[in-house]
Amino acid sequence: MTACDILVSGTGGFAARIAFDIAATAQEPVNVVIAGRNRSRLDWLRTAANARAAIFGRPARFGSFAIDLLEPDAAPRLLAATQPRVVVQAASIQTSQVIAQSGNAWTRLVAEGGLSATAVFQALISSRVAAAITRAGTPTAFVNCGFPDVVNGMITAQGHAVACGMGNIAILSNVFAGSAGVRPDAAVKVLAHYQTIAAWRRPPAERTGPTPRVWVDGAEVDDVFARFADVQLTPEPAIEISGASGVPMMLAMASGGDWRGHVPGPNGLPGGYPVVLSAGKMTLDLPPGVSADEAVAWNRAFEERNGLTVEADGKVAYTGRLREGLAAHDAKLAEGFHIDDLEAVCTKMLALRDRLMTLP
Repeated sequence: MTACDILVSGTGGFAARIAFDIAATAQEPVNVVIAGRNRSRLDWLRTAANARAAIFGRPARFGSFAIDLLEPDAAPRLLAATQPRVVVQAASIQTSQVIAQSGNAWTRLVAEGGLSATAVFQALISSRVAAAITRAGTPTAFVNCGFPDVVNGMITAQGHAVACGMGNIAILSNVFAGSAGVRPDAAVKVLAHYQTIAAWRRPPAERTGPTPRVWVDGAEVDDVFARFADVQLTPEPAIEISGASGVPMMLAMASGGDWRGHVPGPNGLPGGYPVVLSAGKMTLDLPPGVSADEAVAWNRAFEERNGLTVEADGKVAYTGRLREGLAAHDAKLAEGFHIDDLEAVCTKMLALRDRLMTLP
């Protein structure tokens, strides 16, 4: 297999959305490889993506590479075979559908304690891919799609580089920009943590809790719920928006172009921010009067109140309701861990998840 521009690892709905939107929107020639272990699914994604490129007359070509990323040394073998300029890691051992599921003790822990209960699952494959990129020593941009608001900080704590994630803040920034409450040509900037998304899945009259910070043409919106009352998200993962949100960015990464928008976890920071991509570098593009320290502290506070934090010494700590919920089932896991022990902790968390899924 020859070198590719973009490698998409994963064959689920999120990866499919990425591939299909590249096929429909690419302006310049781009070679994409989709990787995963399900051969029949890979064959379909490759066939459908190439067909969509033909339908829309776009210069995108798609190939596939069958590999189980949970196998030892799978990530280095995949990178060596495809030599990508951009890696988009969308494979995970925890489906995002957990946010819309219920009926057992595991889904209740996630609902009450937050998505950071799944962080080690989201980090497992992504950390292996990031480590393989580091060892390869090639200038490869890494986009982690698995819970990037939190996991990207875990990856950088391991000593690896990550450009950013996709979705989350980009869901909100784009639905706000498309809202009836905003002119089509208005400049919209948002600070948002993933914990500010849930309210928009409920009807407008039922929305409570923390809101993102939003600026329209440089002026901060006082009442975000009121200004964007027409916005309504689905209770399920909003893949139609989140999976699409990073496509213009990754095409710019692949071509060496510039891009401006919103991403979660840029360079491993917690939460989501407005950013600029230029000359291959991702930098914050904050509203006037908002410092980087202020923006980072605002985002970090969410996980400090409830969730998972990563300290400078590599200590990973559970906080708030999540810590309490974990402690009710496994006091040792609730104490947290060092980032170097991620793989071992993931094995223990998998055992806990399997046990809780059998309990009402």
